[in-house]
Amino acid sequence: MSDEKEPLAPANDPGAETEADAAAASPEERAAALEAELAEAQDKLLRALAETENTRRRAQRERLDAEKYGIGRFAEGLLSVADNLRRALDSLPESEAKDDRTRSLIAGVAATERELLAAFERNGLKRIDAMGEKFDHNFHQAVFEAENSGRPAGTVVEVLQPGYVLHDRLLRPAMVGVAKGGAPAAPAEPDGTDDGA
Repeated sequence: MSDEKEPLAPANDPGAETEADAAAASPEERAAALEAELAEAQDKLLRALAETENTRRRAQRERLDAEKYGIGRFAEGLLSVADNLRRALDSLPESEAKDDRTRSLIAGVAATERELLAAFERNGLKRIDAMGEKFDHNFHQAVFEAENSGRPAGTVVEVLQPGYVLHDRLLRPAMVGVAKGGAPAAPAEPDGTDDGA
């Protein structure tokens, strides 16, 4: 027995069959087959181009969002600093300061607060000014309802903690007190008697 093996017969080559079929087919059939193949290739190309364009747009939108809202967590961390500066200023009004050192300290804290708020503004972070506004659940968080406030029901009568928006996204809602107001006047209900007759 020899170690040599018989060479395997070549498997049917699909390209050879196609060539044989093409030779046997009429020119019209070959043209139709080529047109179908071209249409399929064009469809695949258009789908690939559309997918590439969608990916490019998505990446551009994500990049713009990252530029616009990327400082969100950093800004959230600074909100407590702004709150503490405001609390420090509210704890001792400048009119109650007894000496020049205290007045200078208050002026320094006020200047620091102004600079911080200006930096917020430059970066698209804005304080929600809720006092006297109609309560909006999108921007306000009601902490309590105040009775006999002299304001219409649903009006913000006290701001416990200011809220902030970053461009058009809510970063922190304003914690507010809302006027409860009296019950709205009930419409007169007919009782079955006609007072006019």
